[in-house]
Amino acid sequence: MSKTILVVDDSASVRQVVTIALRGAGYEVLAATDGQDALRQLDGRRVHLIVSDVNMPNMDGITLVGEVKKLPAYKFTPIIMLTTESQEEKKRQAQAAGAKAWVTKPFQPAQMLAAVQKLIAP
Repeated sequence: MSKTILVVDDSASVRQVVTIALRGAGYEVLAATDGQDALRQLDGRRVHLIVSDVNMPNMDGITLVGEVKKLPAYKFTPIIMLTTESQEEKKRQAQAAGAKAWVTKPFQPAQMLAAVQKLIAP
C-alpha cells in the first residue's frame, strides 16, 4: 500500500511540482493551500508525512507544525519544511516546533524525494 503525503503550499505551481515528483515516486498526495486548509484535511485519515511551506497566508508553516503536534493522531507525523526561507532563526523555530527536515526552494525534486525517503519508505 502506498504512503500518503500532505503537501501544503500557497503556490499552485509549487504544489503541482511537488505532487508530480511524489506521485512519480509512488506516493499518494493530498494538497492544501495553507495551514488552516491542511488542518481541515487531517481528519483522521492516515497521513505518513507532511511537506509544508513556511510563508503562507492564514496560517504559516511553523504554526502548522505546532498545531499538527497537538493532534494525537498526527503527533508523530514527520514534517519537512519546503521554503525559500534560509534564515537560521526560522530553521530553529521550525525544528523547535517539531519539523524534521528543511529543503530550500528552488529545489531539485530528487533532493526533496531523498528527504522524504529518509523519513518514510515509499
